[in-house]
Amino acid sequence: MNIKEQNRKIIFGLKVKQLRTANGLSFKELSEASSLSVSYLNEIEKGKKFPKQDKIVSLAKTLGVSPEELVSDQLSGSLSAVGELLQSNFLSELPLDLFGIELGKVIEIIANSPTRVGAFISTLVELSRNYALQDENFYFGALRAYQEMHYNYFEEIEYQVDQCIEQFNIPTDGNFTSNFFKTILIKEYKYQIDDGGLSAHPELNKLRSVYIPNRKKLLLQEGLNDRQKTFLFGQELAFNFMEIKERSYTSPIQSKNNFEVVLNNFKSNYFSIALIVNRDRLIEDIRNFSSNSTWKEIAFLKIGRNYNAAPELIFHRLTNIIPKFFNLKQLFFLRMNENDDGHYFLSRVLHLNRQHHPHRSGLNEHYCRRWVSIDILKKLSESDHEYLVAIQRSKYKGSEDEYICMSLAGPAHNNPENNVSVTVGYLVNDALREKLNFTDDPSVPSKIVNTTCERCDIMDCKVRAADARIVNDKLEKQTMQLALKKVFEEVT
Repeated sequence: MNIKEQNRKIIFGLKVKQLRTANGLSFKELSEASSLSVSYLNEIEKGKKFPKQDKIVSLAKTLGVSPEELVSDQLSGSLSAVGELLQSNFLSELPLDLFGIELGKVIEIIANSPTRVGAFISTLVELSRNYALQDENFYFGALRAYQEMHYNYFEEIEYQVDQCIEQFNIPTDGNFTSNFFKTILIKEYKYQIDDGGLSAHPELNKLRSVYIPNRKKLLLQEGLNDRQKTFLFGQELAFNFMEIKERSYTSPIQSKNNFEVVLNNFKSNYFSIALIVNRDRLIEDIRNFSSNSTWKEIAFLKIGRNYNAAPELIFHRLTNIIPKFFNLKQLFFLRMNENDDGHYFLSRVLHLNRQHHPHRSGLNEHYCRRWVSIDILKKLSESDHEYLVAIQRSKYKGSEDEYICMSLAGPAHNNPENNVSVTVGYLVNDALREKLNFTDDPSVPSKIVNTTCERCDIMDCKVRAADARIVNDKLEKQTMQLALKKVFEEVT
């Protein structure tokens, strides 16, 4: 049964239930008046049955409405939000199958508690309007949850990567350039590749590539380096090798109003990174690096030099490999961007095992300047280096949580004029000490950090970027509550 037919049944059932309740009729009373059995009426109200025309006429007469009104797709009052939801594509677009949820179960919940669900939906809609949230926010949120559920390691994609490596004899030592993938695309998949093909379209200067499917032509932005081309060609190889039809034709992805496209774009990214940063070799590199008894910046940078990949891609690959093969699942990944005006914002966050502290705690707030992710960006802007690496032991104020955070900062891919930092943080515990020999290295700087300045009560912080507005509001409320308590005690 398609979604339209399901929606028709549930809307009809909701209207019958609404009218029956408004008329003060029990199931038994409606059954006797309409000559329909109680069990059949129950199935109707649950959205499982849609009666024939003669039964619709009988029901309409009993409920005091016309047959046309009863079968219309309009819901009123407290049910209007549910009606809008069912008539939209929202339910059909939700990636319910990723989480093992049957669409029928969702519809049954709506049918059983329409008023409560309606209020909940209205709240979501209101929040989305207030915070200017769009479909893409929900899709990327669902994708992030999907990654976290699988600890960001996808066996089926890794298997296809292995098959691709074998079929095309792709070097696993990282010793190849973008021309290797380019040749495969041209010879095996009949691509036409136009280097600098987007230069004639200055309005597309923020795109790295555009694929024209009917001509199998890939237009590249002028000035891309070999690492960027390697990743883009790896994406195209992924779409073809995995036979992905519903895909984005631009990089970065522009069509974000379809979850299938968003998911497939993620799969192509994962595939490309896995081709470039070989799983088995990276495992060996991590083992060698983590065996050091002290933090060695040079050894960390050396890992990146082993692959024809941007440093950010290496960090992404770490979040695939470390939870799976080193059993360190208490970690987070974040990417911090710097604006033209010197402001910082989180552009990507991934939490494995649970929600860790560095997250999107609020809109229009200033993230803690004690974070290594921001500190390294500030240092990079004051230096003449292209990249900087830093490490920090971060203790989150008000909790027992402490993380070893390794961060790298460099120019952003889509806007080299601005810098970006990527950070992987590992929860400090016995499991980390067992795998990472320099966990307790005293040379690693340690700082007490928080989420945002507005939520931080470290009043003597020398790098504070905003007043502790939220903390002060909370203290003011606590003071008021104490004063009220005192008033009531005096009265009694």
